[in-house]
Amino acid sequence: MTYELDHQDIREGVSKLCLGFPGEYWQKCDREQAYPTEFVQALTQGGYLSALIPEEYGGLGLPLSAGAAILEEIHRAGGNAGACHAQMYTMGTILRHGSDAQKKQYLPSISDGSLRLQAFGVTEPTSGTDTTALRTTAKRSGDHYIVNGQKIWTSRAEHSDLLLLLARTTPREEVTKKTDGLSVFLIDMREFVGKSLTIRPIRTMMNHSTTELFFDDMKIPASSLIGEEGKGFRNILSGMNAERVLISAECIGDAKWFIEKASSYACERNIFQRPIGQNQGVQFPIARAYSQMRAAELMLAQAVALYDAGGNPGEEANLAKLLSSEASWAAAEVCIQTFGGFGFAEEYDIERKFREARLYQVAPISTNLVLSYVAEHVLGLPRSY
Repeated sequence: MTYELDHQDIREGVSKLCLGFPGEYWQKCDREQAYPTEFVQALTQGGYLSALIPEEYGGLGLPLSAGAAILEEIHRAGGNAGACHAQMYTMGTILRHGSDAQKKQYLPSISDGSLRLQAFGVTEPTSGTDTTALRTTAKRSGDHYIVNGQKIWTSRAEHSDLLLLLARTTPREEVTKKTDGLSVFLIDMREFVGKSLTIRPIRTMMNHSTTELFFDDMKIPASSLIGEEGKGFRNILSGMNAERVLISAECIGDAKWFIEKASSYACERNIFQRPIGQNQGVQFPIARAYSQMRAAELMLAQAVALYDAGGNPGEEANLAKLLSSEASWAAAEVCIQTFGGFGFAEEYDIERKFREARLYQVAPISTNLVLSYVAEHVLGLPRSY
């Protein structure tokens, strides 16, 4: 596996770009709960956000491994890719299941940055990660669908033009399999906001620009449907696996940032006339965190390789997400412990990254759901939910 060595030119380019957005920039965004517009614009102008879009539509035509490398380097540099990563993980659904007309209509504008696709509407207040229990409906009416319902934790909706939406088109009681009857739509939100679509921000412990969405008889063209009606659940699975792979890469980047910070500080900080890193009580936890990160990185490499080969790496993507989120959190704990009181000071960026790292054991899928998946689908144990 050569994941960490792949796309070195891209990694170097992203690292250089990130030098223009130091800790002070992210601290200001965090304090003001502001969207990092300048950073997203810089990534767009550099072509990085269109990395996965085919060249015929203005993108770079690169595999998922390139997207993973981009996001990892952003996090390794101390930034946060949460402001823009949705444009990458939604590409799996659009590229694999979208029509030629949809691709021609949207992808060139997404590539050049004139249109933003940063919002993915799946989770609802009453269903959580039980996606098949969602209540948002899209009812066919002539050459339109009428959408009603609510989504929650739809991040970046205020800063996105397009929304990838999963809704029920056939009532759950009328389908044989509960995964049937769900459809996925690509919606231009601009004409609906403030009318039949309400976006309500949710303030959280980290600056993630997340929102609630309310749909009230939102009339969308039938051409918004991606793929076959009623088969949307399986169509977003590739996107979900891509999402887990890309989030795993971000976690690996975070882990590397924390480990590098902790190691450097442990060598520089002198207490009792010796560097604190000379003490095994300090160096062993850092070494263990590094070991966890490297093991998670290997699983991520396998998931990326399988996805890029055209596969659907459910097991590998879930395991990569599990291991990398735990590795990043372990590294965060080690880093703040190594810095002691200074780790809680805003100027060192550790407390910000600490808060951000905690998210990934909950989202985009919780640790318990990953374990349930592995138990049932990998080990053959009885279904627990």
